[in-house]
Parts: sequence; structure tokens; C-alpha cells
Amino acid sequence: GIGEAAAKRLARKGAMVIAASRKIEDCERVAEEIREAGGKARAMTLHLGEAEHRQAALQSIKDTEGRLDVLVNNGATSPYFGAAEDTPESAWDKTFDVNVKGPFFLSADAIKIMKTHGGGSIVNVASINGHRPGFFQGVYSITKASVISMTQVLAQENGHEGIRVNALCPGLTETKLASALTSSPELESMMKRNFSIQRVGQPEDMAAAIHFLASDASSYMTGQCLIIDGGIMARGPL
Repeated sequence: GIGEAAAKRLARKGAMVIAASRKIEDCERVAEEIREAGGKARAMTLHLGEAEHRQAALQSIKDTEGRLDVLVNNGATSPYFGAAEDTPESAWDKTFDVNVKGPFFLSADAIKIMKTHGGGSIVNVASINGHRPGFFQGVYSITKASVISMTQVLAQENGHEGIRVNALCPGLTETKLASALTSSPELESMMKRNFSIQRVGQPEDMAAAIHFLASDASSYMTGQCLIIDGGIMARGPL
């Protein structure tokens, strides 16, 4: 989805990319495809919800690459769909661990590395649900609102160190996480009612925005949320 598209785009633009997620097989495939296309990449196991995984990942980067210029926090989960009052506590905990706690502490440790070589850019993938809750997506929406707040906090505190922190807020995008919506027979009528640009967003649309936020093209931008949603937010509630 968005992570793979972003990794490949950043590699095409000259970045040394570290593809990291819970499933190393997916990361190894992406890294291999980047190398076959002439780019630079390696794969790494990283479970965002586990402190030892986060620490080991960043230590590996320090030992191998010696620096970290860009961090893209794209990992997310949404294990529960239904009325907020029926949310299982286990689903609440898992969603917050992966969507908020993991990215926060990964960013905190990444900032310490970035400070040693003059700055960097952190891009948090939030969601338009962080601005306007999705129906029956209560906990997921709450975590994405938290990611937006986290973005602002880290931006405020670290701008003087040359570290910029921004968020991407995608609308409906063709990803595994959104497959229940993108495969719905009601999608076409929903788009006609609510989308100004009448198509589902593609991962490459989001990768282009991540590239902008990661690069010097956005050098005077921090603490902001870039909404890429085909005009959903402009049209009113779904």
C-alpha cells in the first residue's frame, strides 16, 4: 500500500531506504525490487508495538548507516469495526499501541539521532478520520486524531533543532486496510455523493505527498497536516 509506494518513490529520488514492518517477507520483497530498479534499500523487522523492536531498529541504523534523515511512520491497524460503546478493551489497546504509542516512541528515539547531524524530517501518516471520525471506526479515528496532535507537539519542540514533523492525512485509498470499503458495491454511489475527484486514491498519490514532506521542497513547513482526499473534506460528512 502506501508504505511500499513511498519506499519506491523515495528510492527513485536517491534515498537509501530501509523498509521496515512486522512482516519481514514483505519488506524483503520491496527492498529487492528497489535494488533491481537501481536503487538502494534493505529490509528490517520492526513491530511498532514492541519497545525492543524499535530500539533494535534504530541501533541497527546507527551502526550501519550512521545517520537517519527521514522517518515515515506509516504502520497502522484497525482491528475493530462497530459501535464505540462496544469496543473491546483489547482492541483499544492494540490500536493505540500500533497507531500512537509505537510511532511516538520511535519518533522520540529517531529525533535523538537526527539531532546529532543537524536535523531531519518525520512524516506521520494520519487520516482524515483524525479530523472527522469515520462511521463505526471510533477507536481508529481517535488514534489518528492523537497522531495529528503528536505531530504538532513534536514539531513545536524540535523545530529549532532543524527537525520538521508533519502529517499526511489520506482519504479513502486503495490499500489492504481499506479493502472493505474500496470493494463495497456501494462505493460508486458514495463517490458521486462525496468525492470531488471521483476515484479512490492510489498509494502513489500518497507517496508523492510523503516525498514532498520528506524533502527540502517543504523546508518551511512543520506541524502541519496535508490532506490528500479527492475533496471529501470539502464536500461534508460521508
